[in-house]
Amino acid sequence: MLAAFLSVPQVQARDGWPTPPINPDRRAQLSGPLQGGTADHAKFPELQGPFATGSDVTKACLGCHTETGKHFMKNIHWTWSYVNPDTGQQLGKRYLVNNFCTNSRGNEGMCAQCHAGYGWKDESFDFSDETKIDCLVCHETTGNYYKTPNSPGNAACSVMFADRPPIDLAASAKSVDLPQRENCGTCHFYGGGGDNVKHGDLSSALKEPPRTLDVHMGVDGLNFACTACHVTNRHIWAGSRYHVISKDTEGTGQPGMRPDVATCESCHGLAPHPVNSLANFKLNDHIQSVACQACHIPEFARGGVATIVNWDWRTSGKTRDGEGYHEEGYIQGNGEHRYTYKSIKGDFTYDENVIPEYAWFDGQMRYTTIDTEFDPNAEFIEINGFSGSREDRESRIWPFKRMHTWQPYDKGRGTLVYTNLWGEDETAYWGNYDMNAAIAKGMADFGLDYSGDFGFIETLSWWPITHMVAPKESALACRDCHQPKNSRMASVEGIYLPGRDHNHWLDIIGTLLVGGTLAGIIIHSLVRIFSPKGEQE
Repeated sequence: MLAAFLSVPQVQARDGWPTPPINPDRRAQLSGPLQGGTADHAKFPELQGPFATGSDVTKACLGCHTETGKHFMKNIHWTWSYVNPDTGQQLGKRYLVNNFCTNSRGNEGMCAQCHAGYGWKDESFDFSDETKIDCLVCHETTGNYYKTPNSPGNAACSVMFADRPPIDLAASAKSVDLPQRENCGTCHFYGGGGDNVKHGDLSSALKEPPRTLDVHMGVDGLNFACTACHVTNRHIWAGSRYHVISKDTEGTGQPGMRPDVATCESCHGLAPHPVNSLANFKLNDHIQSVACQACHIPEFARGGVATIVNWDWRTSGKTRDGEGYHEEGYIQGNGEHRYTYKSIKGDFTYDENVIPEYAWFDGQMRYTTIDTEFDPNAEFIEINGFSGSREDRESRIWPFKRMHTWQPYDKGRGTLVYTNLWGEDETAYWGNYDMNAAIAKGMADFGLDYSGDFGFIETLSWWPITHMVAPKESALACRDCHQPKNSRMASVEGIYLPGRDHNHWLDIIGTLLVGGTLAGIIIHSLVRIFSPKGEQE
């Protein structure tokens, strides 16, 4: 790692590293309750350096922040592990298979660039060693800091990380501050292997977004840092895509309370629209069954950065003159060219300004894990299916990104597979392009059976959309849902939606009631207008 740090380069990476420097002239981002620091870290003798490694900086940090290591090692940024308390499923990046790059497990040499620690490249990593915590990745603000893979990888891949500039660790240590959007974004904007690839609502466009892209993060608006909503308590962050609060029934709570949630209602309350009109009164009534995001995020992948919506691993492995290659075939809104084919990953399809899918959601994601056996003849396999219905009091209608992928699986056993993608040996797929050998190695490394017969299967994953909140004037209007054709709620079942749905007798009764009410009002008004003054009194 140190050698990589000291390599000399002059180029800005395309994968988000290094983080851009904080502009000293810009307005400070709002970071939640921890406003107004009481110390200037640039004045601390312990942080003057020089530092040989990132761990040396961490030791200096822990010298003052004595309990932070113990706190931090409980959070998911360190453990990459999460056991769902309701389903008992073992989740977390450390274990799951996804339908982007497929699996981090066994590929930590590459994937653990986004682990908040130093040196995780295999199962020998010591999760109890506080000095391996990477404080700088979340707190440094110079823009000189970056991370490289924890192991060399195949020569064909390692060249991607050559020629990086040296890191001034002392300057980074002295620059520490509350996390900025750029800090969180170095990993969360680039999940899945590139800018906005995975989530659809988290992209580099949010580093300096206008209010029109996100009312909370807009630099010309509230200018929230991520931690303004994802409030931290002992380095445990509010908000999780593993266990979403789909329906917040507590609202703002009492002053000084509710630090452990990142819901709209925790700030805006349970009646967020001012009750100054019949329309707003009705909008507040919608809160019971419609998530705020459904109306206030009419589209995602906005701001000129596209998201991947289809990925086809079946076409990976093609070479030219024995070497892997890539092709650029999509120009996104900000003018940047995106890869539509890579030998190491296959074909991609992008989309921008995407209208979400809508469905009832109770907050519970159910994962197809490496142990889950499924019917290979199924139309598709849901990597992370979700549940919810109109009858469930915990459910509301949520917007989702739908990700479709053709990815490898074990035909003989009907399970997903771990694939050895990153490595220096001859089975690593990224460099040698032998999928069968890569799967055999990926499974064997963790004592898992593999039939030796692989195929490709269609998978779906679902991503609740909750960022890129548009200004209220751009939110959905009534007609966007309450219309017979092209209703946003066309696929939502279990409800009678006026305008979208029609029932002959119900429509007649409703018409009579409305007509009768109007007639009564008109008749009453006419009686009052034309009645002699004495009789009105």
